[in-house]
Amino acid sequence: MACVGCQSSKPAEQLDVTELTIAEIHTAYKEGGFTSQELVSAYLDRINQYDSQINSITLINPDALEIAKALDEEYDRTKVLRPLHGIPLIVKDNIHTKGLATTAGAIALQNFIPSEDAFIMDKLVKAGAIIIAKSNMAEWALTPWSSVSSTHGATLNPYNLNYTPAGSSGGTGASVAANFGTVGLGTDTGNSVRGPSSHCALVGFRATMGLISRTGIIPLDLRNDMAGPMCRTVEDATRVLEIMAGIDPNDPLTKYAEGKIPANYVQFLEKDGLKGARIGVLRAISEDEPDREIKALFEKAIADMKAMGAEIIDPLDIQDFSTLKENQWCDEFKTDIESYLANYVKNDSLKTLEDIIRVGTKLEFVRSQLNISLKSHGRTENPEIDCLDAYTDQRRIAFRNAIEDQMDKLKLDALVYPSWNVKPAKSRSVFTSYADGKGVNSLVISPHTGQPAFTVPMGFSGGNLPVGLEFLGRMYAEPTLIKLVYAYEQGTKHRVPPAIKK
Repeated sequence: MACVGCQSSKPAEQLDVTELTIAEIHTAYKEGGFTSQELVSAYLDRINQYDSQINSITLINPDALEIAKALDEEYDRTKVLRPLHGIPLIVKDNIHTKGLATTAGAIALQNFIPSEDAFIMDKLVKAGAIIIAKSNMAEWALTPWSSVSSTHGATLNPYNLNYTPAGSSGGTGASVAANFGTVGLGTDTGNSVRGPSSHCALVGFRATMGLISRTGIIPLDLRNDMAGPMCRTVEDATRVLEIMAGIDPNDPLTKYAEGKIPANYVQFLEKDGLKGARIGVLRAISEDEPDREIKALFEKAIADMKAMGAEIIDPLDIQDFSTLKENQWCDEFKTDIESYLANYVKNDSLKTLEDIIRVGTKLEFVRSQLNISLKSHGRTENPEIDCLDAYTDQRRIAFRNAIEDQMDKLKLDALVYPSWNVKPAKSRSVFTSYADGKGVNSLVISPHTGQPAFTVPMGFSGGNLPVGLEFLGRMYAEPTLIKLVYAYEQGTKHRVPPAIKK
């Protein structure tokens, strides 16, 4: 991990990286508190000390210190910091990183090294971010319950090693929670940014479909796939989102974002952002067999928002909600992954889903899911209804319209519900079997309607297990959601780092 000419001038153990934010790091760079090289060295030392317990990191970027050295030299010359100058970033193992293996946790891709960064990675690197490491994930992103792969095994929850950090971005969630990097990236097909963020006391943003490019990301279901920031603070997540958002000529869905991206998102970080806000409580989700501790935390969150000046509309009813939320999922994995293999991997022995199955997996539940995707296509019910994107699929549009029409009628700024109604699963209970999505509230609305949904810590249940609160907004209402979640975060301060023992 070391490199010639870029050793730290200050012992890494003297630099405490716990809970450092982007703003704090940039202040230190300006005031000479520490350099980017020293910061990267400190994070690498922390990974070496603690990750053997958590198993969240799949590889370290061997060039991280050299990149930090170059950024330090640039700042010495220019006295100008890029937006993410020298900020160590942890990247989920299904997002293309030039020169670094990108495997989706699968044996079939264990030797795949992209020749180019994903569109969003290129933007982040140009903004000054340093890819310090790649993180473990649920193989092919197939389950929301855990993050276990054939290539790297199981990631554990740093708050309680007997439990999972959820999936599929559990490696990013666990590593950012454990302070192995400043910020992280995950992907979210239905839950996978927000679930691990909820389980690891992080902030997780799933933006409006079309706001962030999907190019250069290994697909699970391209019609729902969305990359997003996973960070310890709302401000850091906002700063990362600000760089990620943008029009990509190679992703046609981003054309819908034209004219809808503000000059910056940081302007919406308002501590009194809940004052006068109208918040709808979606009991159709929150009352679906919730764990009693999570229910109590949710009721406290509602009371806290009210105390911070929000007007609470409780309960909020969506007409035909139970019907509209059904039959939204489509199995398009075979089509999506074969297109990906043809466009990026370009290996004559790895062209089809059959080839992936032939190469194999160490996990029985993955083998089962791949075989299901081999035989199924489209919707389980009403297969005659086309599986399209959030802007053209009739079922998705009807679901979104029902929600946004009611929001408009009641002049609501957002809806709220627990990110999950159930606690994290026990570590060993989901490694050999595929669990359904019961209790995973993040799966219910946002991936189908395309609406943005942000999760933020709302406390801890027994066993020191974090719990998340989710805010759902209208299409392209990221500015409103940022105000709301920032105000809630600042008014409650639920984030506490895990106590990892040496």
